[in-house]
Amino acid sequence: MAQSQQLRLPNILRDTVVSLVRREGPDLTARQLGVLLICYLEEGPHTVRGLAARLTVAKPAITRALDRLEEFAFARRLQDPRDRRSIVVSRTPEGEAFMEQLRSLLDEAARNASHSRAQPTRQSEPRLAAV
Repeated sequence: MAQSQQLRLPNILRDTVVSLVRREGPDLTARQLGVLLICYLEEGPHTVRGLAARLTVAKPAITRALDRLEEFAFARRLQDPRDRRSIVVSRTPEGEAFMEQLRSLLDEAARNASHSRAQPTRQSEPRLAAV
């Protein structure tokens, strides 16, 4: 596989993350983004226990991620009407709007990656060794 093909998806990811960081609004950690993507892209209902199992992390890590997502109004925790001891994660209009922004940023990065394939790739700068 050509080097440009091997780098296409990582470049799209990089460009999307850079665009997310540069835009106005909250920055999400990888864990917060992972929880959000699961809640919006996969059928629910989603529980803390289920999200922890899906991401293979401890439940307190999911709780902290959900705390932040609730601060940003991207998700909301509600009591499960079928089992009042359980909490389900609910989508919000703000979270839907963020997902639409994310889709747009991904589309733009993918278009840019397609256009740059036609141009020769430049060598990346040398990396500094970790100390």
